[in-house]
Amino acid sequence: MGMGVGVVLFVIGAILEFALNLQVDWIDLHLVGYILMIAGAVVFLISLILLLVRRGRRTDTVRDDELL
Repeated sequence: MGMGVGVVLFVIGAILEFALNLQVDWIDLHLVGYILMIAGAVVFLISLILLLVRRGRRTDTVRDDELL
């Protein structure tokens, strides 16, 4: 889920930065676009790192029923 949120944030930021030619007096949409792209990349990378760490700790347990 975290990777998807990161991608969505990045895409919304890219749309605000590169696709819209809109000026709003009370907010700079280009700055908001850059902030969302950076936040999306950070969320994506953190989710990827956590996914790789969780897979590295996985242990498999084998049960031998002949001993019982």
